[in-house]
Amino acid sequence: MTPSTDAHAELPGRRSVLAGGAVAALAVAGVSSSAHAADLPLLGTYDVVVIGSGAAGMTAALTAAKQGLSCVVVEKAPTFGGSAARSGAGIWIPNNPVILAAGVPDTPAKAATYLAAVVGADVPADRQQSFLAHGPAMISFVMANSPLRFRWMEGYSDYYPELPGGLPGGRSIEPDQLDGNILGTELAHLNPPYLAVPAGMVVFSADYKWLDLAAVNVKGAAVATECLARGTQAALLGQKPLTMGQSLAAGLRAGLQSAQVPVWLNTPLTDLYLESGAVTGAVVTRNGTAGLVRARRGVVVGSGGFEHNAAMRAQYQRQPIGTDWTVGAKENTGDGIQAGQRAGASLALMDDAWWGPTIPLPADPYFCLAERTLPGGLLINQAGSRFVNEAAPYSDVVHTMYDRNAAAPDIPAWLIVDQNYRNRYLFRDVLPTFAFPDDWYSSGAACKAWTWDALASSIGVPAAALRSTVTRFNSLAASGKDTDFGRGDSAYDHYYTDTAILPNSCLAPLWLPPYYALRIVPGDLGTKGGMRTDARARVLRADGSVIPGLYAAGNASAAVMGHSYAGAGSTIGPAMTFGYVAALDLAGAL
Repeated sequence: MTPSTDAHAELPGRRSVLAGGAVAALAVAGVSSSAHAADLPLLGTYDVVVIGSGAAGMTAALTAAKQGLSCVVVEKAPTFGGSAARSGAGIWIPNNPVILAAGVPDTPAKAATYLAAVVGADVPADRQQSFLAHGPAMISFVMANSPLRFRWMEGYSDYYPELPGGLPGGRSIEPDQLDGNILGTELAHLNPPYLAVPAGMVVFSADYKWLDLAAVNVKGAAVATECLARGTQAALLGQKPLTMGQSLAAGLRAGLQSAQVPVWLNTPLTDLYLESGAVTGAVVTRNGTAGLVRARRGVVVGSGGFEHNAAMRAQYQRQPIGTDWTVGAKENTGDGIQAGQRAGASLALMDDAWWGPTIPLPADPYFCLAERTLPGGLLINQAGSRFVNEAAPYSDVVHTMYDRNAAAPDIPAWLIVDQNYRNRYLFRDVLPTFAFPDDWYSSGAACKAWTWDALASSIGVPAAALRSTVTRFNSLAASGKDTDFGRGDSAYDHYYTDTAILPNSCLAPLWLPPYYALRIVPGDLGTKGGMRTDARARVLRADGSVIPGLYAAGNASAAVMGHSYAGAGSTIGPAMTFGYVAALDLAGAL
């Protein structure tokens, strides 16, 4: 709900102002504010209070409602959807009904073996098993109780397909096209995407690998035509077509509308409310006034990570780090995590994030996915040397940047490409052969030069080292074997590549001037550390005991993926699953 436009209605009473100030002061001090919160205006009493309207929160609320529980969602932002709405909305759920119907050869045993190999000892086995056991049922539940339908992202490999149980064809799914008209006026409150779909087109996440190649690949051109045809058809039908994160968030919101679950926008969480050690509500600010929302059964925190909280990032994460390198929703400042910590929650994985090499463009950071994998590009550090397999899973690339940075500075790094690369491939939303925007250059995000020595000078790396690195890389590309870093050894490496390039679709020489350098920093999709939870999504204290009435899912909780990343959608898949699990447990149905 948006704030009242009546100026008098927005003025809280003296008691509310004083009480709200007291709650905020106590929260900052880390002191329990429950006694003061009890004096606040009661905004409502529900069975379940959900904090956050992202994928985790809305899935939890929808599940609770369908279990017969009364529920409210409180959302800090003026929009719903959180980071999920901004995303490509890949969803990694092994053995889900969509991939099984498509003939994907998955089994529970394969999935368990693979996840254990990826995650290792960072996450208890019962949490891993809970995710695997409940994920498929969650997808079936969402399809039965919302307009959402899903598509297999065919060929999008698991990130480590060579590990036992890994699938080169992939397990990831994404939302199908949805007509935004189903939301009515509520569509205006949908958080916009991180990167807008080209006007007049309907594009799925799985299409982008082909759109990158549309200028040089027959299938790429056909996919571009298909995307345009979808857009044209939707326009003729008077639809407002949504895909990716926009479809996911809108579909879940439509499910909540049908279930008559209220979503209060512009309603930030101030603190959790405890009675006798149990969480029985939440202190929020609504229409500028502090108030208490009581929860008969419990509170589910799905408020996202802390990627936009500079103090928390400085406290928990390695340097250099910045809040301006993340593409997570700007409201994600760790409010839910901090409230949980004040309630006694133990935290884990706070040093980590859903990392990815990112270009700090002037308007917004750009999470560099396909561009660093396409043939004809390489990453160098400040010594002018390669330091990583450029096509490795994006989280691994940034882990390498941080691990090596103290000894051989890799932050910032530089993505080096030539004009041949620029003539062939889409770069972000810049078409092949088109010039990069001027502000990319003026901001220092991009550099261009007609010789290697001039390019080296412009980015501050040794010219001889850059020349030597490019010469070495070109020889590896000619042979088709990257004996230095293994680029192309994994099936995953070949997803965003050009099949016309032989003998290795990941590797092509750089030879045609001018040459380009794009600045690379450790960006992220959001942080992945938060409250430690058990297999039922219940929040735990440091001694392993459960905090009664408190649940967490999504990036407000410590990720079930540990320090790794199993496949595309390893953020959203577990977020939705543990939101679902939390609600089932609250309903006594688990």
